[in-house]
Amino acid sequence: MRSQHAVPQLRAVAPPRTLRTLRTPLTVLLVLVMAAFAVLQAPPAHAAVNTAITVDGNSPGRIFDGVGAISGGGGNSRLLADYPEPQRGQILDYLFKPGYGAALQIFKVEIGGDTNSTDGAEPSHEHTRGTVDCGTGYEWWLMEQAKARNPAVKLYGLAWGAPGWIGNGNFWSQDMIDYLIAWMGCATQHGLKIDYLGGWNERGYNKAWYENLHATLAAKGYGSTKIVGADSDWSVAGDIRGDAAFAASVDIVGAHYPCGYMSAMTSCSTTSDALATGKQLWASENGSEDYNTGGAPIARAINRGYLDAKFSAFINWPLAAALYQNLPYNTDGMLTATQPWSGTYSVGKSTWATAHTTQFTQPGWQYLDSGSGYLGGDRANGSYVSYKSPGKTAWSTVLETLDATAAQTVSLKTAGGLPGGTVHVWSSDFASGRQSDYLVHTADLTPVNGAYQLTLQPGRVYSVTTTTGQGAGTAASPTRGLLALPYSDDFQSTRKGGEARYLADMNGSFEGAACGAGRTGTCVRQMATTTPITWDDGSDPYATLGDLSWSDYTVSADAMLEQAGAVQLMGRVGTQKGFAPGSINAYYLELTNTGAWSILRNSAAGAVTTLASGTVAAPGTGSWHRLALTFAGRTITATIDGTKAGSVTDDSYGSGQVGIGTAGYVAAQFDNLSVTPGSPAALSGTYTLVNRNSGKALDAAKQGTADGTPIIQWTRNGGGNQQWKITPAPGGYYTVTGVASGKALDVPGAAKVAGTQLDLWTSNGGANQQWLIVPSGGGYYTLEGRDSGQLADVSGASTADEAPVVQWPANGGGNQQWQLVPVS
Repeated sequence: MRSQHAVPQLRAVAPPRTLRTLRTPLTVLLVLVMAAFAVLQAPPAHAAVNTAITVDGNSPGRIFDGVGAISGGGGNSRLLADYPEPQRGQILDYLFKPGYGAALQIFKVEIGGDTNSTDGAEPSHEHTRGTVDCGTGYEWWLMEQAKARNPAVKLYGLAWGAPGWIGNGNFWSQDMIDYLIAWMGCATQHGLKIDYLGGWNERGYNKAWYENLHATLAAKGYGSTKIVGADSDWSVAGDIRGDAAFAASVDIVGAHYPCGYMSAMTSCSTTSDALATGKQLWASENGSEDYNTGGAPIARAINRGYLDAKFSAFINWPLAAALYQNLPYNTDGMLTATQPWSGTYSVGKSTWATAHTTQFTQPGWQYLDSGSGYLGGDRANGSYVSYKSPGKTAWSTVLETLDATAAQTVSLKTAGGLPGGTVHVWSSDFASGRQSDYLVHTADLTPVNGAYQLTLQPGRVYSVTTTTGQGAGTAASPTRGLLALPYSDDFQSTRKGGEARYLADMNGSFEGAACGAGRTGTCVRQMATTTPITWDDGSDPYATLGDLSWSDYTVSADAMLEQAGAVQLMGRVGTQKGFAPGSINAYYLELTNTGAWSILRNSAAGAVTTLASGTVAAPGTGSWHRLALTFAGRTITATIDGTKAGSVTDDSYGSGQVGIGTAGYVAAQFDNLSVTPGSPAALSGTYTLVNRNSGKALDAAKQGTADGTPIIQWTRNGGGNQQWKITPAPGGYYTVTGVASGKALDVPGAAKVAGTQLDLWTSNGGANQQWLIVPSGGGYYTLEGRDSGQLADVSGASTADEAPVVQWPANGGGNQQWQLVPVS
């Protein structure tokens, strides 16, 4: 591996969760134009300023409740449970262990409801009325892991959806309160105390329901659990002020995205009603940011949430991007962990932005208003917030200069009984892509004439503290790798109520259960038999598994219907559109209980096309049948019980995962899943790589041959700088070498930041020079960097000459697809 070298970078902007779409070429182009306009309109550099700060132990200020993150809003933590040791433990340490990484102080989890709530579905503890199973899902395990690392972490439960039997489809019902009480009982069985409980995520509130929930919690022995209302917007505050009974039933006012949605979070807002309630105010969900580029916004919001709006807690969505990369928001969180089979993970700047507060304070500390403000009185210079511990035994000040353009100085004085003496300074350089530049113990300071003098550099976060015990974890991730074929699972190691290895629910609930219809052992059963109370767009139940690079293969499984309906076997499963789990690129073999079968093609636009259909002897219910789909280039063949049912030719999708599902919410079982490889054509030779969206070639800029030459697109001209030799590399990857330069297509400095422009560099065998070349359909391919897991992408879906080619998370766009045209 080589050392870092300079590279032009674009700020990655993840797709918003409120827009029900992935990043489209037009959206990205608009974002880039707006960003360019903002740069042109940027104010001139600010002169260096000096700020005097008094950290006064007698200052007024609210009580600090903590900084946390959310596992939920749909399956974003799903793959963590399947990670091998020691990597799984390392990831959990980076999230929860004090003095190591994010050191999260609040852990908010989804109360599963068998329904998709962004990146998948989480299983219910009560699929049918009265049958409670406290072993379902992975959130109990994850809460236990958090508590094992930090017994002081506060736990918070919130529902996004619920099983359809509840209130005959009415969330605001007594059934739902009883459902939450059953969940609280499960928590007790797991030895967990739930500190906070919410209502219905982003769906408003019902005053009478909250009052009933408050009374029921007290009556059932959970009176110490505080209720957060309403996990939506600030409108709840007006009713809290105007209704004494409602006010008594809500302990904390929590709003979502009060620091801006998908923004730099330079300012935060509340309302006069919210401030007048006298209750603690929380940003109970904020974030939705890339794990790296989201670091600076998070650092701003933690400080500015208090300065602008008196927030006492900031909770980031989500905890981690531990999900498949064909799903939306696949880089959002504290870190990424997308390949349990390889054990690879990547810790992001968001972790260290969080650590600058969580490692230097604790819930129960007090904000010090006199020691909090904007540097030089101007938010463009940055901000600072001070805290004291109970008993005035310790204090910390967190400062950020993320928007500053020049160095500045601060002078800190203590008063009001706070300790003086030596203080410790920790710093993170958010302009850097090196892990070694985050949470660095830079200096110890002693007061001179009663004040500590500190020079602040721009683009950084600092923590000044009397406390000790901080640190940045040093565990390192292994390299990314493919999930090898053949792959099989007989589900015998799947626990009751658990999800099979690598199998991720997208809708419904596929759990380990005793096999039926005379079969012994464990099978996977679809448990949700009524349409849930949904949070987002609904779909039929299904679950997916595997490597997105799988291309030519046969997927097969045993299936058994318990009710009239249909079972589905899926293949070449690719991109999902936004919040719409029913809109996904995939092929299906569907078999009904009456014997009707069909080969279907779905799309990210939600268009389902029947490619072939027919009938076989009716399988009925309660009997097992073997389904198989074979993909060989453009040919797709369906087999039922070993007999060919039909075959079609279609090249819409060239690769993708496998999956199982049902048509409608019916009970069905699956067993003996198998994926066996075909014989895809090997890639080797010299090619021009032509972008699907623009029709232009992958090009070494200005016919450059030197290390660091940027990669762009340019009109095809037959030049050697547009010719690339593709050579197999270990592990199923390839190197892509410029013919004119003899140098490798390379991600500079092995950067993982989305938007990093690709370049040429002397071949060195590094993972940042290895590419997974995967058919995407229609004769096109994607190039996925082994080190980052991101795709070669024409920035902003531009069609112009000289547009930079960058790495960017997969989104299914034509600007990420390349035709390999052989050079004769």
